[in-house]
Amino acid sequence: RTRMKISDILVQDGVILDLASRAKRDVLAEMAKALAAAVPGLDEGRLLGVLVEREKLQSTGIGEAVAIPHGKLPGLPRLLATFARSREGVDFGSIDGQPTHLFFLLVVPEHSGGQHLKALARISRFLRDASFRKRLLEAASREEVCRAIEEEDAKF
Repeated sequence: RTRMKISDILVQDGVILDLASRAKRDVLAEMAKALAAAVPGLDEGRLLGVLVEREKLQSTGIGEAVAIPHGKLPGLPRLLATFARSREGVDFGSIDGQPTHLFFLLVVPEHSGGQHLKALARISRFLRDASFRKRLLEAASREEVCRAIEEEDAKF
């Protein structure tokens, strides 16, 4: 059984190294727009809608400057993930009250079974590693972000 790799679901063209947005909803909109631009047939408005709805339940800001916005989108053919970074930090309503700098977005098909939980668990496991967060914060290019994720994927 092959292990899920984040690099396999990461949409590299959707990665944002320097978010322009400074507010929660704007970050979600900026990420939805970048992902929709990179994935043909992905509806930006519907994607933003599910992300905003999910945030209403509880902030996906998990602390340590990290948020993992996510949602289920009917009709999506496969799991998609992307990454964005805010240099200034965003008030994302994080559980530790600190600004959020690193955003991993995960969007999954409506009936993805346990796949979306596996992906969420894997992303949060990666992000608990301070040295990995540091690499993402310091990455100078999209390629460096993707390489950091690939190397983390290879570890376990």
